[in-house]
Amino acid sequence: MSVAAQMEQIRRGAVEILLEKDLEEKLRKSIDTGVPLKIKAGFDPTAPDLHLGHTVLLHKMRQFQQLGHEVYFLIGDFTGMIGDPTGKSETRRALTREDVLVNAETYKEQVFKILDPQKTKVVFNSEWLGRLTATDMIGLAAKYTVARMLERDDFGKRFATQMPISIHEFLYPLMQGYDSVAMKADVELGGTDQKFNLLVGRELQREWGQPPQTVITMPLLEGLDGVNKMSKSLGNYIGINDPADEIFGKVMSISDELMLRYYELLSDLTLVEIEDLKKRLKDHSLHPMEVKKQLGREIVARYHGTAAAQAAEENFVKRFRDNQVPEEMPEITLGREGATMLLAKILATAGLVDSNSEGRRAIKQGGVKVDGEKINDEQAELSCEGTYVIQVGKRRFAKITF
Repeated sequence: MSVAAQMEQIRRGAVEILLEKDLEEKLRKSIDTGVPLKIKAGFDPTAPDLHLGHTVLLHKMRQFQQLGHEVYFLIGDFTGMIGDPTGKSETRRALTREDVLVNAETYKEQVFKILDPQKTKVVFNSEWLGRLTATDMIGLAAKYTVARMLERDDFGKRFATQMPISIHEFLYPLMQGYDSVAMKADVELGGTDQKFNLLVGRELQREWGQPPQTVITMPLLEGLDGVNKMSKSLGNYIGINDPADEIFGKVMSISDELMLRYYELLSDLTLVEIEDLKKRLKDHSLHPMEVKKQLGREIVARYHGTAAAQAAEENFVKRFRDNQVPEEMPEITLGREGATMLLAKILATAGLVDSNSEGRRAIKQGGVKVDGEKINDEQAELSCEGTYVIQVGKRRFAKITF
């Protein structure tokens, strides 16, 4: 593809490209020499599961693969033990080596649902960071000043409010930047919250006599609330390992405005096709519900297959249009602990919520039904005999037998 055609694809959804002129020159040289660009994106394995917010970068990486460039999925197994201080108001808990390696394995399984495994190189930054000596680390630290570090918004705020900043947190952006030196990266991708760290990579490459990488920042995907960044801690996320019915139902719950943003950042549709959807929505020749179903099918099919996507749509229609209980749901057997058990504890034990307190909150908010009857008493108990169909929210169902 020509430089102009590649740039059109690369600009899709991007917030900033620093610098566009440099990237155009790199693409021109790549075409002339036949040597693909080296594209880097790093992920610290700090949690076992990825959600759609994480996949914004993965989709941009896949676009680079489709343009013929080399994509490196960098697992920060070394930096993950430090913990990225970006956006944090306090020092993060350090993960153990064992935690990081377990999470890294799950990442490798999940990313190939988007990236082409034949065109993806998975690397670990412990390969080079783990070999740095104390002398090397002092030399690396000498490349940057404390004043420059305090230009980072989160560090600056913590310093101004006298919140602790540990010395090792200053090392994080330096090590992320050194990754680019070790890999000789041409382009690095990251979220807008990573801009400082990505620019450190450019400066360190200059220090090592390398051409500075192009930095491409991607937006932080809004969660289901349409306001906050998608986050597991906020409960506004869609996990790529979530059940097919749950993914589809969550997609159907987003606003029409957010739906179009998800199309741009997560869909395989071309920009021309997305513009056509927008036009047809505007002239009312296409209903937003149908456009949202199409998005739900595409996302579910990517992670669970086409058949699961079709079944998820059918189940959604039955539940929400016909107000029926789904024909298939998880069947869970619980052991008896007495004559009765708190409903909140049943929900947590069955995995319908993460904790007893979340169960009590769901009941209090009117989001729990037992055999079709809404339960509002957070201290409600069920007899530890027989079978119950329990619903939490709009999408989670389970048949529970004692």
